[in-house]
This record gives sequence, structure tokens and C-alpha cells, in this order.
Amino acid sequence: QVLLVESGGGLVQPGGSLRLSCAASGFTFSIYGMTWYRQAPGKERELVASISAAPGRITNYADSVKGRFTISRDNGKKMVYLQMNSLKPEDTAVYYCSVLINSLRNWGRGTQVTVSS
Repeated sequence: QVLLVESGGGLVQPGGSLRLSCAASGFTFSIYGMTWYRQAPGKERELVASISAAPGRITNYADSVKGRFTISRDNGKKMVYLQMNSLKPEDTAVYYCSVLINSLRNWGRGTQVTVSS
């Protein structure tokens, strides 16, 4: 059973930083690419960042977060991270960890990130 558990969200002021974590279990973590999505109130869920399986660990980012967010993974710990710097109010959303396995996209429950002064 695939299980993804996000943590690390919270309230932060504009310009601040947060590090989101996603603990994965129930599948062979090292062979799957991992993705962070987010969904703001009243908006569709959007891809934030992705990282491929090793080797290479190719990363991709939404234009809106390039240069501010960094995705990484630790295969030994079965963890994927999203370091978010220079946060803006428009980054406010629920952030979800996701993995696509056998054409089925699996989701965590999400963690709330609120950027506000």
C-alpha cells in the first residue's frame, strides 16, 4: 500500500523559508520519480517540482518557483524534500507529495503553507 505523508508546512512571513518533507512507504522508492504539487483556494492543483529516479535525478520546476524552490530526495530514508525560499503570498496553498505508479497517481494528504504578514 502506497503511503505518502507530508510535513513541514506552516505560517511564514513573505521572504521567509520553509522545508517540506514527504515520507514514502509501500513501494520501491528509489525507482520512481517524485513530484510536489500545490493547490490554492479556488484554483486547480498545479505541479510545483519533480525529481527523477536515480541516477541523474533530473529536476523540473514550475516557472513561478524557479530559483526559489529546490526539490531533493534521500533514497536511503525514502524521503523527498522541497526547500522553499523567498516565499511569496501567492505561494499559499496546500502542498502535496505524489508518485505515479502503474498509471495511477498516488497522493499524500497535503500540508498547508500560508505566506502572510
